[in-house]
Amino acid sequence: MKIGCIQLNVGFGKVDENYERAEKFIREAVAGGAEIVVLPEMWNTGYALEKLEELADENGERTKAFLSSLSKELAVHIVGGSVSVKRDDKFYNTMYTYNRDGELVGEYSKVHLFRLMDEHLYLESGSNMNRFALGELEAGGAICYDIRFPEWLRSHALDGAKVLFIPAQWPTPRIDHWKILLQARAIENQCFVVAVNRIARKVENFNGQSMIIGPWGEVLWTGAEDEELAIIDVDFSTVDEVRGRIPVYEDRRPGLYEKVIKE
Repeated sequence: MKIGCIQLNVGFGKVDENYERAEKFIREAVAGGAEIVVLPEMWNTGYALEKLEELADENGERTKAFLSSLSKELAVHIVGGSVSVKRDDKFYNTMYTYNRDGELVGEYSKVHLFRLMDEHLYLESGSNMNRFALGELEAGGAICYDIRFPEWLRSHALDGAKVLFIPAQWPTPRIDHWKILLQARAIENQCFVVAVNRIARKVENFNGQSMIIGPWGEVLWTGAEDEELAIIDVDFSTVDEVRGRIPVYEDRRPGLYEKVIKE
């Protein structure tokens, strides 16, 4: 299955421009054969957290209409990265996923808020798992900082996900953490990880290096340090083979973990 990863140069607070660029790349990805298209985190506004009152998508309506229309018109699955959304006078970092029929199959607000970027001062935390299917492909999704919480991603794999989609705005100074954590999440969950980071404009400090990683932990693709559309062919059927060869899921002892893990 061909995956189109859109490593977008997100304009800080430039909402209309960001929607235009996202549509351009989605159309290019489909023209190149992509069957699933993935966007980065907060691509509608960037981290303009202090301007969310004027910039955030009210109830996600613009984004949902945008993604639904394109996915149906182009017959493509779209993992819509995430966008800043306003709901009930509160703001969320929300991921919408649409199947090729234009149907909403996943909606998820970032659970773990990153204090070093003041997310907790402006955003509300979500509380639901993000499990969905794209045709016959069982998938899950989390957002950026979520990958530092292995138990959260493991819960998606235990629920049947064979691929984890991770949109992000991961900063350059900690890009080594990004790479190592993504490989670890793929290896320990014996699944694919498709992670799409953003590119910065001027004063912001994000340098892409998006990744697709296989269930053995092998890096299948790493993005450049510039805006990029990459289309990568992925064989998701290998997940069952890997899980069969090293039966991690069968050898788990969850009863013991419940005794020793405390909140």
